[in-house]
Amino acid sequence: MVNLTCHENEKYFLTATGERKPFPSLHDPFSRELSVVIPAYNEELRSDISVKIPLIISLQKQNPSFTYEVIVVDDGSRDKTTEVALRYTNKYSADKVRVLTLVKNRGKGGAVRMGTLSSRGKLILMADADGATKFSDLEKVEAGLKDLNTGPENLAISCGSRAHLEKDSVAQRSVFRTFLMYGFHFLVWFFCVRGIKDTQCGFKLFTREAALKTFSSLHVERWAFDVELLYIAQCFKIPIAEVAVNWTEIEGSKLVPFWSWLQMGRDLIFIRLCYFTGAWKLHSPHKTD
Repeated sequence: MVNLTCHENEKYFLTATGERKPFPSLHDPFSRELSVVIPAYNEELRSDISVKIPLIISLQKQNPSFTYEVIVVDDGSRDKTTEVALRYTNKYSADKVRVLTLVKNRGKGGAVRMGTLSSRGKLILMADADGATKFSDLEKVEAGLKDLNTGPENLAISCGSRAHLEKDSVAQRSVFRTFLMYGFHFLVWFFCVRGIKDTQCGFKLFTREAALKTFSSLHVERWAFDVELLYIAQCFKIPIAEVAVNWTEIEGSKLVPFWSWLQMGRDLIFIRLCYFTGAWKLHSPHKTD
């Protein structure tokens, strides 16, 4: 069974006046057009939130009926990530920017899941805090989502992809890192996900129903969580689009190449083994109204 428990403090967000209010649930009906979930760990100096919010506001100016929220999930940071994020709550209001501070570090997957389960959007976008993927590419992944046949259950996922940049990245990488990259791609294909070239891009758009269905079954909380998420989606036969997006290498990556790839490779085998043996089961929650 997936452990969805959280610390009491993680159930609340702070308003601009310092008042504590409870987060809603993904099981509730949507009340915003878009939720942007931004996992952040020690991002005090690298956070790209100041760029994302004005871009969303520009969308609202083009369409006054467009409603949104940004949920910054501080994944147990040791710096002032929460304080930096709360400045945007004070500037734009807690209705538009909410900060979810995790008591301890869960990993990127755990942070994204906690933020998603607390969101209000009809569509839910996960986007990295460092700005490696340009937020202006939202229109591209949204178009990819619209091209899918969501069916009566309104299930669909649109994944940003850097696969078109792979040739350039190979030319800049060492032989060893290139070997690790291709080895990881093979393990993803062999054990878990087929038909998706880039599972790891941190720019994915979900319908609310697809987010509820996939995140309710998610077990992996660290770097390989994307793979399990897409594996779950394919098991549920949720339509998935892969859309080319712009991407920039950002200094200060938290991935240590060899050990991170080794850990992710281990996690891939573990994911497949757990589902194959029945140790992990897919959970199909009640859909939102």
